Amino acid sequence: MIRCREPLYRPPAEAGSLILQAAYGCAHNRCTFCGMYKGVRYQVRPEAELFGEISEAARLYPETRRVFLADGNALGLGYDRLRPLLERLAEAFPRLARVNLYANCRSIAALTDGELTGLRRLKLNTLYTGLESGSQRVLDLVHKGESAAETVRQVRRAEAAGFTCSVMVLVGLGGQSYSEEHADATAAALNLMRPTLLSALRVIPPGVLFDGFRELTEYQAVGELHRLIGLLELERTVFRADHPSNPAPLAGRFPQDKYRLLAELEATRRGGLLDRDGPGMRPYAL
Repeated sequence: MIRCREPLYRPPAEAGSLILQAAYGCAHNRCTFCGMYKGVRYQVRPEAELFGEISEAARLYPETRRVFLADGNALGLGYDRLRPLLERLAEAFPRLARVNLYANCRSIAALTDGELTGLRRLKLNTLYTGLESGSQRVLDLVHKGESAAETVRQVRRAEAAGFTCSVMVLVGLGGQSYSEEHADATAAALNLMRPTLLSALRVIPPGVLFDGFRELTEYQAVGELHRLIGLLELERTVFRADHPSNPAPLAGRFPQDKYRLLAELEATRRGGLLDRDGPGMRPYAL
């Protein structure tokens, strides 16, 4: 029997993937901007239970080509748990092309170069990881528990080992007080990181992120994203800012689409339909 315990989250790009929960919840679970696993006790699932679920999934969905391993940092299971799990998935699904999962900086750093290469050979492909901000001050305020500089280094290590890293940043994470610092430092970190995939989401606070936090208005959020994109100097990066949280949905590639993206944001700001006075969402047109 396939067991899915709520809440269950996956990236939008994994809509067509078979989802298997290798663990429940998030081992860190202290980021103030994230309400995904609050109230969920972190628990690694027993191997025998998970392998039985894989056998059942193989019976029901034998043509599976993509698998997403949940929950919120499955790479943190480590090499000794992931290797047999990936081997079992390859045995169960003959047409398997790739396995993707969430990963944080610490979980990448815990793996040797040889272990990273070994997992990549076993069809582990895309690591979804959150930079969130390049400002260490902002990261500390929201209790991210990681270093922006170390995240840059670990993403570069993972991509050098053959992984595709899908990196997320959060527009508005620094609030009104640190908006420019957040945009500038995030652009600087991304320029060093050069991820294959980049997503920008507007932060929707589940509560007060830090003392003195004031959420950006829609108008300010579009301005912050404009500043961030204007500072990016990326090569061969696919960019998405089309999550429903974003007041101005965008998609393109760097470097060729940079100035089109900036023009679309500027047109949105001049359209007169963004909320300048408060954080509430209002209709807009491009």
